[in-house]
Amino acid sequence: MQLRILTADDVRRCLPMKDAIAAMEQAFGQYSAGRTRVPLRSRLHTERGVSLIMPAYLQGASELAVKIVSVYEDNPDLGLPTISAVVIALDAKTGFPKALINGESLTALRTGAAGGLAARLLSRPDSKALALFGAGVQARSQLEAVLEVRPIEKVTLIDPRQDAARRLASLVAEKENGPLIEIGQDPDQAAATADIIVTATTSAQPLFDGEVVKPGTHITGIGSFTPEMQEIDAVLVKKALVVADSRQACLAEAGDIIQAGGRIDAEIGEIVIGRHPGRTSNSQITFFKSVGLGVQDAAAAAAILDNAEKLGLGRIIDL
Repeated sequence: MQLRILTADDVRRCLPMKDAIAAMEQAFGQYSAGRTRVPLRSRLHTERGVSLIMPAYLQGASELAVKIVSVYEDNPDLGLPTISAVVIALDAKTGFPKALINGESLTALRTGAAGGLAARLLSRPDSKALALFGAGVQARSQLEAVLEVRPIEKVTLIDPRQDAARRLASLVAEKENGPLIEIGQDPDQAAATADIIVTATTSAQPLFDGEVVKPGTHITGIGSFTPEMQEIDAVLVKKALVVADSRQACLAEAGDIIQAGGRIDAEIGEIVIGRHPGRTSNSQITFFKSVGLGVQDAAAAAAILDNAEKLGLGRIIDL
């Protein structure tokens, strides 16, 4: 049995953000069309954190993968990332493993790409101001994806960790023709002046007052993934068009939606395949809630592996 080992650098080289957004579009479309098999993720809790097991099969594309991701909040005190993950890509015909892929980079890329897809489908095309809550790896990926699909001119970055905020701001400032970026101190002011709001934190409390959000704003919430976590308050959820990556998953796991009463207007895949119109006016507030689906990992893993084979990337080992 041969296995291709793909590092974080391999992942980035194999799947540019534009291609990742396209992969998420077909994955969500297949999911909402009923052409995937995706059990709810399994959770294994320890005294220090939680590990999630996420299998998925996309029937239309014959893409099969399993991801194991762990979230340990104390890891930064040890000099380690909060999230660690691996993805195993499998041959759908034989069940044999084909590749072991760095899961942190794949997760950041596919989650950012989902946010980029949501911004393309749900935000106003003339959106120019972005409020970004969080300054970690996922915030960086979300920012990259939004910049891919909208003409953002200004980014207001909100994060209590000033060192992390400064690092991300420096990276953005180095981009040629990149947007103006400032580190904000007032969450409500940042939210009130934004055309697009992205939340990429692990907060258990709403990050800003939903009353201040102006008509026409689009919000993407990707940080909370348990019923107890909440980045977006109930006020905002109740007045927005609520679009989920998965009704089933978000009603079981998304604290933002659960604590607001559990209303979901559409899945993003339903917009992709034309079953739902999405935004219907420039004044409408839209909210995309994602807890992450295994189909995203399977689609991203397949695209990465395909390009790795074409480019000759990765290390092949014989097990």
